[in-house]
Formats: sequence, C-alpha cells, structure tokens
Amino acid sequence: MIEPVRVKGPGSAPLFVQALGLVIVTLVAAQLIAIAVVFNLPPPPPEIYRLSEIVRAVKGGATVQPRDGRALLIRRHAGPIRGLVDNRRRAEFKTALARELGVDPARIEMDIDTGPRFFVRAQKRTFVQDLPRERRPRDGLGGPGGHDPGRPGGPGGPGGLSGPPDGFGAPPRVLRLDGPHDEPFIVGDFKLAIHQDNGRWTVVEPKPAIRFDTWQQRILLILVLSMLCVSPLAWLFARRLSGPISAFAGAAERLGRDPRAAPLELKGSAEVIAAANAFNMMQERLRRYVEDRTAMIGAVAHDLRTPLTRLRFRIEAVPDDVRAKLASDIDQMEAMIAATMAFVRDTTRPAERTRLELASLLESIIDEAAETGGQASVELGEKIVIDGDPVALRRLLTNLVENGLKYGGAVQARVRAEGRLAVIEIDDDGPGIVPAELDRVFEPFFRSEPSRNRETGGIGLGLAVVRSVARAHGGDATLHNRPEGGLRARVELPF
Repeated sequence: MIEPVRVKGPGSAPLFVQALGLVIVTLVAAQLIAIAVVFNLPPPPPEIYRLSEIVRAVKGGATVQPRDGRALLIRRHAGPIRGLVDNRRRAEFKTALARELGVDPARIEMDIDTGPRFFVRAQKRTFVQDLPRERRPRDGLGGPGGHDPGRPGGPGGPGGLSGPPDGFGAPPRVLRLDGPHDEPFIVGDFKLAIHQDNGRWTVVEPKPAIRFDTWQQRILLILVLSMLCVSPLAWLFARRLSGPISAFAGAAERLGRDPRAAPLELKGSAEVIAAANAFNMMQERLRRYVEDRTAMIGAVAHDLRTPLTRLRFRIEAVPDDVRAKLASDIDQMEAMIAATMAFVRDTTRPAERTRLELASLLESIIDEAAETGGQASVELGEKIVIDGDPVALRRLLTNLVENGLKYGGAVQARVRAEGRLAVIEIDDDGPGIVPAELDRVFEPFFRSEPSRNRETGGIGLGLAVVRSVARAHGGDATLHNRPEGGLRARVELPF
C-alpha cells in the first residue's frame, strides 16, 4: 500500500505562495527597470521651431526644414483653424510674427496641442537663470517689462513659461540656441494660420510623423525590458504549473491501459504532491481490485475442475444415449474452464517488453497458417519497430488470423504506418457481422455465431484477448464490415 508522503523544500511550497511570489517579483522587477531607465537615459530632446523658420516657411510658401524639429509644411485652407484664446505670451508671439510678415496680428490664429510653450533665446551661451538678476530679460521676448524666469509667474517659474529641464526634477531653464540675436520659438506641435487678402488661410505646421515621441519610445523600452526580464520567471512558473497537469494526463492514460503502470513521482508544490499521492493510492487500489477479481475468476475456474472430474466418473453408470450427451457438455465446460484459465494467466503474467518488428511477426504467423492448409497471404509493407510483448502480440495476431480462416475461409493481412501508429489490418471473405455486434464480440464469452457448437462458435474469449492485448500496448482493436464483403480486423499500436 502506498502511504501518504510529505516532501519538504522550496519547490513544495503551496501554489498560492508561489503565484503570489511571482506577482511580487514581477512588479518589483518592472519598477526597478523603469527607475533604471529614467535615471540613466538623458532627457528627451525637444522639437524647437524658431520664429525665423516659421516666417521663412510662410513667405516662401514651401517646406522649410528647421534646425531642431520636423519639416514645416504650408497648406491652404478655405476657413480658419481652431484658435486658442490669446494670453499675453501668445499675443506677443503673434505680434512679433505679424511684424516680420507685415500683417495685422488679428489676422493670425494659433493652435498649440500641447499647451503654450514659448521661449526666449539668450544671445550668449549662458542659461538665463545663470545670469545676475539685474541682467536677466524682463519680458516674455527678452525685452523690458517681462518676468523673472526664476520666480513664479516668470518664463521659467510655475505659471509662466516652461522650458525643457536639464534632468528629472531640475528647475526649468531657457534653452540656448545658436543665433545672432534673441529669438522667440515654440516647442512641440502647433498650427499657425494667416488670413490672406483673398479670403483663404495659409496654415503652417510641423510635418505629421508616423512615429512615437521620445517619451513614448522610452515607455515602450521599459515595457520591452520588463517583459524580457520577467518572461523567464513566468515561463518557469508556467512549466511548474502545467508540468504536473501533463503528468496527470499521461498517468491517467497509462492507468486506463495497465493498472500495474509505474506510480507518479511525488514532486512539485504541496497541492501537486497531495494530488499525486492520492492518484498513486487510487491506482494501487484499482490494481488490487483488478487482481482480486481476476484471481477469483481463476480460482473459480480451477475449482470447477474437481466436480467436473467426479461427474465424468459418475456418468459411466448412465445409459449410453444419455452418457454421450453428458460427456459432450462436460467437455464443453472443461474447454471453457481451460480458456478462462489461459485468459487469466495471460492477463496476470508480467509483461516483458522488447523491440520487435511487426511485419516480420505477421509474416511468420501467416506462413504458419498457410503451411497448415489455410488460404492466408500477406502484403509486403514497411518495417515498423515497436516496444511490445512478443508472446502477447503473437497471440493477438494468431487469434485474428484463425478467426478469419474459420469464418471467412481466407485472409489477407498487411502492416502500415499512419502518423505515429502502426496499423495492422486482416481481411477475410466471410459474411461479416451485424453492425450492432461489431463491438460486443470483444466481450468475454460473447459469440456472434448463434449455435452453441464450440467447433463453429468457439468459446468467446479470442477477441477479448485481442482487445486486451492491444489496449495494454496503448492501442486498440476494432472490427469493420468491408463494402465489397467480408470483415476487416484493425489493430492500432503506437510506436
């Protein structure tokens, strides 16, 4: 009897604990990767569009390639674009643009998708915040009357103009751009429309790009790195979770063929070990149940021989006409007992598996049948080697060939491969079997032949042995009526 086994170790932790640990490790790893990317990569470079570049695109009416951004496109619209309500900085930018273009500022509309971000260019190669307070620009375009970029409300302070930061958490600073003089510019996407004299609108905007922004690329990078780091852990966990399930499926399939199959190995989580231990105990109980029933049938068959022997002696005193009938019945009972004993002996005999070639085995059985006068032939087929019990497989094939010769007069046999199955087919020229009985004939002691003559009907264990041997090898045996007449026995064995 298999006793419950308790296995200790890190791999035997409950499945709940393992799943919770995987989730925690995954979250921590993803956060560490995100932090590493954020603190080790430089800030994303902004896309900058200078006032002079915008003026050049509008005046030239053609595409202009800015120094630090996407190409500026010119389009013609019949109607105005959606413009934002002007604040002081947008009004100043529109005034500067109108002055360069020689138009009324009221004829200019601006739409900035990411918010108003105007910057003033310092002429020297120094950040505005690094200048002494008295030398800092005093307005949004570098002129007097502006705000201190280091104070709230100023170009670099909260509520004022914002600039690309030097690093994460650093105060915003006005960018340094190459140019002969201070020049306002815009960062990010925008649309700017000028109302022409003919009533149409000229729109300038950065060329749409089918690509990810820098910050989106970094998010994707974090996602990809997290997946690469976490995937091995998830793969190992999935293997640990699915492995025992596959093992259970294989063990259940083996148990259906052979109750004496090897028990499951006790490893894995605590739940898996408990389930495997319960499965092994169930298999052991089924094995004992089958063996007990088989041994009981064998014992009953063996014990019946003694009263039959006494009956054989006692019928010597009865009249001759009655004695012949009683002797015939006793002979039939002894034949059934002998067949039952052989069936029990074969099913309880330990299987001795070895590598054997099916076509050669079938040819030898057909040759033996032909030598005794049977009309038996075999088609030359491919060589298929399987692991099997030679004695049991020989009996399987012999029973099928003998049945075909007895009920069909002649047999034709063949072996071929179908995928990972070795298929043996034995055809006869008999009348076939009623479709309703094609499966019942495999039951022990069932005889499709209606007479009770054991010379024509047999005992009824031949096909039961055939199916028992085939299923013990992981395959199956079936019967089919042939369209042209006769019966076909088909045996499938894995290899």
